Amino acid sequence: MDIRAERQTPYPGSPIVIEQTLEAGANYYRYYAYYMSEGLKIYGLLTVPFAAMPPAGYPAIVFNHGYIPPAVYKTTERYIAYVDNLAQQGYVVFRIDYRGHDRSEGEARGAYSDPGYLADVLNAVASLKQEPFVDPQRIGMWGHSMGGYLTLRAMVITPDIRAGVIWAGVVGSYADMLCCWRAKGAIPTPIPETPESTPGANRGWRNWITLYGSPQDNPVFWSGISANSYLADISGPLQLHHGTADSEVPLNFSLKLYQDMTALGLPVEFYQYEGDDHNLSQDFNLAMSRTIQFYDTYLRNAPPR
Repeated sequence: MDIRAERQTPYPGSPIVIEQTLEAGANYYRYYAYYMSEGLKIYGLLTVPFAAMPPAGYPAIVFNHGYIPPAVYKTTERYIAYVDNLAQQGYVVFRIDYRGHDRSEGEARGAYSDPGYLADVLNAVASLKQEPFVDPQRIGMWGHSMGGYLTLRAMVITPDIRAGVIWAGVVGSYADMLCCWRAKGAIPTPIPETPESTPGANRGWRNWITLYGSPQDNPVFWSGISANSYLADISGPLQLHHGTADSEVPLNFSLKLYQDMTALGLPVEFYQYEGDDHNLSQDFNLAMSRTIQFYDTYLRNAPPR
């Protein structure tokens, strides 16, 4: 889980294999496809524009969904409007199913105390880079809630992600997550950490205090596993969105990340939506419009590196 160890881990990806052609969207193809991650077959929903491919390939977005109970998760359900909006703008979108979700192989062990989901995210990036229809220099990332946690981590581990957008993200440091996620009145996002049959299930990373001490007693350990400690190395601009009435993930997580990046002089945008919830239900169209404009600026029209 240490960021330095994850940077030294290979994430080679694989060719993406289309297993099934689905009903097309308004101006894009939809496919059920898979790639390889640590020997596991990881599936996802892949969209490809109808429009003629640019000379260098289409810009692409790895889409990291938030927590959905793995037992009920389906590839073609949830986040439909999110993917549709991005795909209609001419982006390849790869909304991946983490290990243990739907038909993806492996065990769903959660994101916060196991590196498996992150490996699936980084191998998705590497897999898109191998595809001739994708511009390898224009790969971005989108994440919601738990997917925001994965997006931030991915962006401080690999330089291959040109721009990231996070909605209602779990983007606090581990110290902040320990102290402040269970604020009075908050309804926490369920966190699957270990199989339900395992003693201490759903408390994985919190139990590390017993093993390693508190963040005050052992700051080196907790800092090492927090992406926030490595913001100076983030791979590109970041855009953050959060509703003030979010009852699942604290608004202050996004606000503090914005402040930390601003203090470092890093390119970051932050949008706060008064009275809106964890899914930005009231301001969805506005948030999506800002998301697309951000990708157009920092991904589609970004100069070659």
